[in-house]
Order: sequence, then structure tokens, then C-alpha cells
Amino acid sequence: MQATGIKAMAVSLLAVAALAACGGSDGESYPTLDGSKPLVIGHRGASGYLPDHTLEGYKKAIELGADFIEPDLVATKDGVLVARHEPNITSTTDVAQRPEFASRKTKKVVDGVEEEGWFASDFTLAELKTLRAVQPMAERDQSHNGKYQVPTLEEVIDLAQQEGKRLGRTIGVYPETKHPTYHANLGLPLEDRLLAILKAYGYTSKTSPVIVQSFEVSNLKYLRSKTQVRLVQLVDAYDVNPDGSMDLTAPYDKPYDFAVAGDARTFASLLTPEGLKEVKTYADGIGPWKPYLIPSKQVDANNDGKPDDLNGDGRIDERDRVMMAATDVVKNAHAVGLMVHPYTFRSEARRLASSFRGDPKAEYRLFYELGVDGVFADFPDHAKAARDD
Repeated sequence: MQATGIKAMAVSLLAVAALAACGGSDGESYPTLDGSKPLVIGHRGASGYLPDHTLEGYKKAIELGADFIEPDLVATKDGVLVARHEPNITSTTDVAQRPEFASRKTKKVVDGVEEEGWFASDFTLAELKTLRAVQPMAERDQSHNGKYQVPTLEEVIDLAQQEGKRLGRTIGVYPETKHPTYHANLGLPLEDRLLAILKAYGYTSKTSPVIVQSFEVSNLKYLRSKTQVRLVQLVDAYDVNPDGSMDLTAPYDKPYDFAVAGDARTFASLLTPEGLKEVKTYADGIGPWKPYLIPSKQVDANNDGKPDDLNGDGRIDERDRVMMAATDVVKNAHAVGLMVHPYTFRSEARRLASSFRGDPKAEYRLFYELGVDGVFADFPDHAKAARDD
């Protein structure tokens, strides 16, 4: 799809008002679903700078210009929703260094895959509060490890409201229900707990500053039957093949509830024109992994059967891929009234295709020109700068 010539489509006045309240339009027209400025979503907070899912990280994201902050939700042993990237908290907290919890190390099966470590559901909230967050990516700043607590969803919403009041703008919250089937099987279903908290804050309509996301389908359908807050269907894959096609290796090939139900459809099926029409029956948008929108491929100019090392650094990574033409996913999603929020945008040079020449803003601009309605950004300031320059 060409970046120019994308026509903004009308949505309900309520949805327009909600988007305007959390990012909104500044009078300039964008090739988004409703013409509003695309949203900057602080992915796990400002995870490029501070440990994931901490109040300090969320506050940093807001200070850097995020319109929404994103808490991934898992449940504690006593049924409290807390912000952690996964039920397995080994890589995101200092639990492995806590001798008092050594006996809690165990193995659990998450979405069909056995994992070893420490799991949030084996800890009460009080116990989790004694842990401290760490930066899970080794190449990022480790100096804040051990400083910040694990927050509850209520603490995240309170922060968004307080910072919004201080700054004079609405800050939205974009929670993800992590592994809903896994939590349901533990007797700790996430959905009604989430709805109760959102209701307590008055977040019940499409104009509320909240968007709920999930990689599974059945729980989104359940949520739609109970609330009118905006919902987003996430779309995953295992990897991108050398030719730019999507690698749909299990368990990243389909929503896990599809796997349990024996449903043959994959994540890619949800992005076909027919799949998008079905998604529209229960959700307001899609959150695809960004290669579904604009893929990249490796190069083999000398036909030796090996990918070319384009930058000559002796290794093959994102810097040795070139961007390809955009797919029709954004166009087709907008055609049925779905907003599109791709993930994850990261600014490290090794995570950027050669086409961007090490400039993260160049990647953002390409996707903004395509018409995405928001981006999940580890470095929200870079996303905002590329949007507002």
C-alpha cells in the first residue's frame, strides 16, 4: 500500500473523542483511521531507559511524551493484578538472588511450553512487593536494578491520573491480559478482576482512557460482552524468514486458545480481509508485530546461499536486512474500521534494518506514513520526535 493516498475513514464520534483525549488531533490530518495524530504507547513504560513495568518507568514514559502507558498483567497467588511482562518473573526481578524464595523455584507449562523459574502466582502481593525490578535486556542500562517495586494495576492507573492532572493532558492506560488460558487454568482468571478495577475508575466506555489488549481471542470476546472499552487483538509470529515471510512456528503460530480448541487458524489468518472482519465483531483494533505491516528480507547478492553481511561487522542481524514493500494489512484493517497499533519499536542500531541507517526516527516515519494509528515504543521520546518533527 502506498503511504500517500490513504484516506482517513470515519469512525464514531465517541471513538474520535476518545482518541483526541489521548493523543488527539492538532489540526493536522494524518493517514490514520480517523485522521488523528498516531498514539505513542510507552511499551512496558520507558523500557529502553528503565526496568520494565515500574512506576518510575511509566512516569518516565509520560515525561517523554507517551499518550498511553502499557502494563502487562499477571495475577498473584492472592488474586491481585500486577504489572509483569510474564508470569515467570525470573528475568524481570531480583527473585533469583533472594535466598528466602529459593524453594519457590519450579517448573510450569505456559502455553504448552515448560518453563523453569519463579512465577508470580506462587507469591502473594506482599511477597512480590519485597522484590525489586531489573532490566531484562543485557545491553541496556543496568544501573537501576534493585531499586523499584512491582506495581499493581491500581497503582499504574493512579499514576496515569496524577501525572495527567499535573501535566494537563489525558494519559491512557493500555493493559494486556497475559496468557489468559494459563491464568484461568490456575483458578486466577484475569478478565473479571480487570473489569472490576476499570469499573471502579469509571472506565467503561469507548471514551475511557483505556485500551485492553490480548493475544488470545476468546477472552476478548468475553470482555466485549461485559464492557465497551476499546479492545485490541494482538497478532504474533515466531520470526521473520530470510525472504521476509512470517515464520509461524508453535507456540507463536496462533492464539493459544485456538491451539487448545483445535482451531486450525493462525495469527496470520486474523489479518486476512475475512479475518479482520471477524476481529471487528469483538475488537476495535489490531496490534500486529510490525513485520506483518512492512516486512524486511536478507540479501544474497553473490548467490552463495548465505545472507550478506551488509555492514561488514561479522555478524548477521537486523542491520543486514532491507525493508520491503508494505502489505495491505493497514489498508484492509482501516477499511473495516479497525485501528492498527504495531509493536515493538526499539532504537538500538542492531534492531534497525539497514534501510534506516541507524536512525530510529526513520523507521517511525515509514510506519506513520503508512497510516498506523499508534506505536508501541521502548523509547517514547524517539516515537514522539519522529511524529511531531
